Amino acid sequence: MPKLLRILVSDAGRAAIREDVARVMANRSYAFVSPEQAELADGGCDIAFVSRDVTGRSTKHEVLPFTQQFYATLLASRDLQWVHVHSAGVDRPVYQQLGQRGVRVTGSVGANAAIVAQTALAGLLAFARRLPLLMQSQRNHQWTPLHGDLMPRDLHGQHITIVGWGAIGQQVAIYARMLGLQVTVVRHSGAPVGGDVQTLSYTQLHQALPRTHWLVLACPSTDQTRKLIDAQALAALPVGAHLINVARGDIVDEQALIVALQTQQLAGAFLDVFAYEPLAPNSPLWSMPQVIATPHCAGFSDGNESRVAAIFIENLARFVADTL
Repeated sequence: MPKLLRILVSDAGRAAIREDVARVMANRSYAFVSPEQAELADGGCDIAFVSRDVTGRSTKHEVLPFTQQFYATLLASRDLQWVHVHSAGVDRPVYQQLGQRGVRVTGSVGANAAIVAQTALAGLLAFARRLPLLMQSQRNHQWTPLHGDLMPRDLHGQHITIVGWGAIGQQVAIYARMLGLQVTVVRHSGAPVGGDVQTLSYTQLHQALPRTHWLVLACPSTDQTRKLIDAQALAALPVGAHLINVARGDIVDEQALIVALQTQQLAGAFLDVFAYEPLAPNSPLWSMPQVIATPHCAGFSDGNESRVAAIFIENLARFVADTL
């Protein structure tokens, strides 16, 4: 560890971690530095904490000025050894570049997992209870009882396939069992998850699709999962199935998804992530009544800041002890 540990952090990030950093660092020398200060320092910074306010409204595809300045400082820092990120995923190009350079990049896995799972559940229940239809009827001042063809199906006994078995997928499975859904898990290894749950690998996904009423994506973006849900996969779902994507936009072939919705192969889709973000104003997904589109905010909640800070502090202690 450097004699003086320089920690690149925003003002808001510094406020969240200041006291705990002092505790972990004890008698060791350290200093918080801003991007401007790091630019003036020889070698830049040694470690960095990328808090939520740093990325702000920036996306993977469109980076706003303050975020760009922070990223530029990271890339220019010759002494940089470790970067901690507020998100679970570290697939933004800047983190990949740093990783290729030998910089350790860690994410806040689990910090918002429960919140994302709750959002996925909200999407499932919204469609199951036909809330988009009822809300449109409310806007139109129409009284639309759920009779006849509008009668909702019981969730009990329906089949849900959860792609991804991290903290989010596991929590979604708990909710699904609570609702009486039959669960299939699709994960990287295909190793059994226990109980009476069928477990498949990504390459075996096609086995589950024909009986899947609810397809929930909660997996990372990898070479195996990108475009995993393509036209063929969507066509294999039973007519009237629903898709919930709280993973990454590139897991789904977006154009194929639009066609599946337009042809009513899919009854609906809850989408928090998209192939390109922000979603283009002319995308058909905005105006489809059977789509709930949210701006990549499934994991947002006011408790995340403290959970992310706690993970950073745990990792800082390991970094100081040279065990990270």
